[in-house]
Amino acid sequence: MDTRTEIREFLTSRRARLKAADVGLPDYGARRVPGLRREEVAVLAGVSVPYYTRLERGDVAGVSDSVLDALARALRLDDAERAHLSDLARATQPLAPPPRRRRGRQGVRPAVQQILDALTGVPAILTNPRQDFLAANALARTLFADLYDGHERPNSARFIFLDARARELYPDWASVARDVVGALRSAAGRTPGDRALSDLVGELSTRSEEFRQYWARHDVRFHVSGVKRLHHPQVGDMELRYEGLDVVSDTDLVIYAYTAEAGSRSAAALALLGSLAATEAAESRSPAAP
Repeated sequence: MDTRTEIREFLTSRRARLKAADVGLPDYGARRVPGLRREEVAVLAGVSVPYYTRLERGDVAGVSDSVLDALARALRLDDAERAHLSDLARATQPLAPPPRRRRGRQGVRPAVQQILDALTGVPAILTNPRQDFLAANALARTLFADLYDGHERPNSARFIFLDARARELYPDWASVARDVVGALRSAAGRTPGDRALSDLVGELSTRSEEFRQYWARHDVRFHVSGVKRLHHPQVGDMELRYEGLDVVSDTDLVIYAYTAEAGSRSAAALALLGSLAATEAAESRSPAAP
């Protein structure tokens, strides 16, 4: 992915979504294209029109943090979008020292798997920025059984866009799909040299028209916490809250834990699912009948 192109398309898309009234500017009639004009963004950001035009073309070499902050305010960027713009700007300056990060380890450390397994009654998965399920506890494998069908390490984005069962598992499929694409966009900005991520985006763009449409919007998301509605084939509808917990010793790995409100139907369904998972685990440990 070309970073200069990413910057140009991101800034253009953010400008196009704003109206003059949104930012307190007078509107002088019909516009040739949707959104604010470049000169209006320049005024709001306190920079010259030629300078902003240069930035929007992807030439952000030497741009200061204060200018990026001014652009973010002018374009009404949220926290995820601000971080994405900073990541893209940093990626165009290879001579600048990258942010200090702990070195990621290959594979899943036994201690992390033990933590997942210790979360009884709570589905928990370990993921990377590409949405790969690197590890999970038994309850999570049962909750996301369709994802694991034929895959030891499934990928959430592939499942959502390429497997018809995703629309049955997620009643709010469109919202889930947008969140996944937004998280992938954010990850691409942080690590533009991630070949595996680029390959995944290329694969999904080739195989899914809906993914191409969502990707072209340049929306970004922080996938940290929220609520997910699921329809499980064995226990029915559930509404689960998820929280992302960074694994500090492993770069960019996150544990997602899913919980249900105490006393709710979702809690009862999750408990039933836990019983099913325990039964399946016991049966898998039992010696085969002669």
